[in-house]
Amino acid sequence: MVEAFIFDLDGVITDTAHYHYLAWEKLGNEIGIKIDEEFNETLKGISRLQSLEKILILGNKENDFTNEEKEKMANYKNSYYVSLIENITFKDVLPGILELLEKIRLNNIKIGLASASKNAVKVLNNLELTKYFNFIADAAICKNSKPAPDIFLMAAKGLNVNPINCIGIEDASAGIDAINDAKMYSVGVGDREILNKAKFVVDSTEKLKFEALIKLFEVKN
Repeated sequence: MVEAFIFDLDGVITDTAHYHYLAWEKLGNEIGIKIDEEFNETLKGISRLQSLEKILILGNKENDFTNEEKEKMANYKNSYYVSLIENITFKDVLPGILELLEKIRLNNIKIGLASASKNAVKVLNNLELTKYFNFIADAAICKNSKPAPDIFLMAAKGLNVNPINCIGIEDASAGIDAINDAKMYSVGVGDREILNKAKFVVDSTEKLKFEALIKLFEVKN
């Protein structure tokens, strides 16, 4: 029996990828590293500092900055990102997500959030969706970022449910790895080739149907 649905945020509930790209692009330009939206796709699902490390490696500058300088750069990027997401509203909820959340709640199944974003609460508030979530895992105190399962396990613990009875929904391969390692049923949103480790994949959020997901989970068991 499904005890909980645990969602990623970016790319599943709303699409903030472009805002992340604009913020990383701004930082990259200031330190002499050019990034494009294709490269930005490789940053999906991983932490801010991990993303910065990948950008520095791209520009052959991984050894040019101290840890303190890297922290400052990551915070600078985040400040600009936070200013951009002020524009997010209820209209930015991805297709089908509100209906899915409503059906999950109507069936008395718990809902959790397992996002690598430290701005997850702010984004949910702007989307007017906070009321649907029984627990929001705090990425700021999560020891290991995705693809480690920690954030999904933190969500399951916060919901007081068994991970094996959870459906996890992600749009990034690192997130799918995290769900699988947490022993949850993994559902991917996006490219089937990229998300090939997911138990089930849809190409858009509007195809995330409650009844179908429950049936798939039950067949698995």
